Amino acid sequence: MPESIWMMTMTIIALALIFDFINGFHDTANAIATSVATRVLSPAAAITMAAILNFLGAFISVKVAETIGAGLVPPESIPQTAIVAALLGAIIWNLITWYGGLPSSSSHALIGGLLGAAIAAAGSLAIVNWQGFFSKVLLWLVLSPCIGLLVGFCFMNLLNLLLKTWHPERVRRVFSKAQIISAALMAFNHGANDAQKSMGVITMALLSGGLIAQFEVPLWVKAACALAMAAGTSFGGWKIIKTVGLNMARLAPVNGFAAETGAAAVIFTATMFHAPVSTTHIISTSIMGVGAAKRLSSVRWIVAQEILMAWFLTIPITAILSGCIFYLIDLAMI
Repeated sequence: MPESIWMMTMTIIALALIFDFINGFHDTANAIATSVATRVLSPAAAITMAAILNFLGAFISVKVAETIGAGLVPPESIPQTAIVAALLGAIIWNLITWYGGLPSSSSHALIGGLLGAAIAAAGSLAIVNWQGFFSKVLLWLVLSPCIGLLVGFCFMNLLNLLLKTWHPERVRRVFSKAQIISAALMAFNHGANDAQKSMGVITMALLSGGLIAQFEVPLWVKAACALAMAAGTSFGGWKIIKTVGLNMARLAPVNGFAAETGAAAVIFTATMFHAPVSTTHIISTSIMGVGAAKRLSSVRWIVAQEILMAWFLTIPITAILSGCIFYLIDLAMI
């Protein structure tokens, strides 16, 4: 194997694990923000639980990895420099949104980066499997926030109906314990969907570089991505935790339970459909739905508007950014 391919592959693996690490602390809020906001768990306990369950969740499936690594662009047709550009674009955008405290989607940052870098490398839109993009990505980009909002709203209203005869203190006491379970479910499903994205990119790089003969995620790739995400989660993304858990709506333990359980169910369903969804989108809109079940004014819609703006900008911005990075790398290598 030429030394240049070996070095490029090692660079991609390192960048993918860095992306996974950043994804971990960027998206820690998805699993634990409501538990921290309702004071059911201390920040340290919540982060430790999320890190362990993110790690375990990463091993349950590779179907989302196949969608990312082979379902959007053909891995044998994309140069490794394009994969480097895609990862750099996604990492830069994640850091920008983390610094601004915006819970944008790491998943869509990576997808946008892959699309932009692949198109720049091929010089053609035909490199992209647009049918796969529309059915596995764009459709879920539109549907998952709507489903999250609806599930949060309906589940909270159902709980309100079932618990209307309960004393408020009993509700608080019971759901303070139940929310630990819902946070655990959210963390596990976050790991199951999000860790697979870096697995897909690394396997794509291995196939592109000729190190494997077919798209099959090696065990060491699963373990490395799971560890990187768990390590990132252990650092916590405090700015985004504040936005999701405190700034969007005022939550009690029963509200946190409804939001987390509803979001975990939607993410699990998407994972079974092999769709690389945004856990950020789903938990955010589930919180909005739960808040709206109390009254519409319970949701801080200005914060929601800022989040929505970040959602819609992520794919086009990272596509343009990664395309530009590819051209710069290409010029540097001439």
